Amino acid sequence: MTLRGGPLRDISVLDCTMALAGPFGTAVLADLGANVIKVEPPTGDLSRGLPPHPEDFATPASETDAGCDYGGYFASVNRNKRGIVLDLKDADDRELFFRLAERVDAVVENTRDGVMDRLGCGYEAVRARNPAIVYGAVRGFGDRRTGESPYADWPAFDIVAQCMGGLAHISGPEAGGFPAGASIGDLYPGTLMALGVVAAVHEARRTGVGQLVDVGMFDAVAFLCETLFVNYSMAGRVLGPRGAGHPNLSPFGIYPADDGGVAIAAPGPKHWEALCRIMERDDLLEDPRTATLKARVAHQPVVDAAVSAWTGARSKHEVAQLLGGQVPCGPLNTAADLFDDPHLRARNMIQSVEVPGANTDAELVANPIKFTETPLDPLRRAPCLDEHRADILREFGLTDVRGA
Repeated sequence: MTLRGGPLRDISVLDCTMALAGPFGTAVLADLGANVIKVEPPTGDLSRGLPPHPEDFATPASETDAGCDYGGYFASVNRNKRGIVLDLKDADDRELFFRLAERVDAVVENTRDGVMDRLGCGYEAVRARNPAIVYGAVRGFGDRRTGESPYADWPAFDIVAQCMGGLAHISGPEAGGFPAGASIGDLYPGTLMALGVVAAVHEARRTGVGQLVDVGMFDAVAFLCETLFVNYSMAGRVLGPRGAGHPNLSPFGIYPADDGGVAIAAPGPKHWEALCRIMERDDLLEDPRTATLKARVAHQPVVDAAVSAWTGARSKHEVAQLLGGQVPCGPLNTAADLFDDPHLRARNMIQSVEVPGANTDAELVANPIKFTETPLDPLRRAPCLDEHRADILREFGLTDVRGA
């Protein structure tokens, strides 16, 4: 196999993750050049069949000449990986798993606490075969090895982590709880896991000793919501739903436009003055209700009404053009807007990948981490089920012991 470009091209990862949190984290590693081998059970990752689907989608791929056995959900977070099927309940495949684990830098999984242990493939079993192994785990409430949790046996999904971690409480326009539009309860823990794995591999290469890297989804979302902790501990303040504004800054929010919305952030004196001048509302600079940040926070309805009256008479792109470069601002983009945005195209943030058997490619969002000396390769499509078995075993000098 030809190594991909990127700063992590000398790191190899055995990826036993499924669904979203784990695969997103390992996709980050793969984007940065790591050799990520996706290990799936014979039935495949449970997310393979989730929509959106290409027109010639079929499961399994052998039932169609198209050869595409996954939808867009799987394609997005399993790009840049190669795939192999290993049935960890089968002794022969389990031995192949261990032989691969002896030759890689990291094993990553996101099963519930104890599942891999019951299969005989948990951290201690892998470490016995490879003392330098980094074993990454993403679980709803963490791994018992790093700290007991009263919720350790509870299953968790994105929405659970968002609620328990406090994010859903401060999202949305009103009390009752609103989840974020993106699956932050999965994506952020997966990102932290990727960082933890890289840090632990660095340490293992220095000391020769591996370790378990554990990220709890609940923990990660709580960490993300740091403002909840500092506001409560220092001011006794329980933050509520943020709505379209900000509890401590003004103006700082999303304001209506005649075709959607626009973000404006002008809490400081320089930006507030610039905004007032452009809106031709110099009177707001002298009004005691709006002259200072403290006054504007105390009289947010006054500020919001003034800004909204001006933005609402214009399109979101007109507002952005008038304020751009002088006041922090930006249009409230839809998916269609993102595909048309010149910034994302100029930054190579939207890349085409092959869809097996399809007449057209899919366009995926690329990794935002950029390097001057080690540029990243273009995205490579996700693997079909067991697509790279022979290639992977040959690369690691292994023979297929299945049925031997």
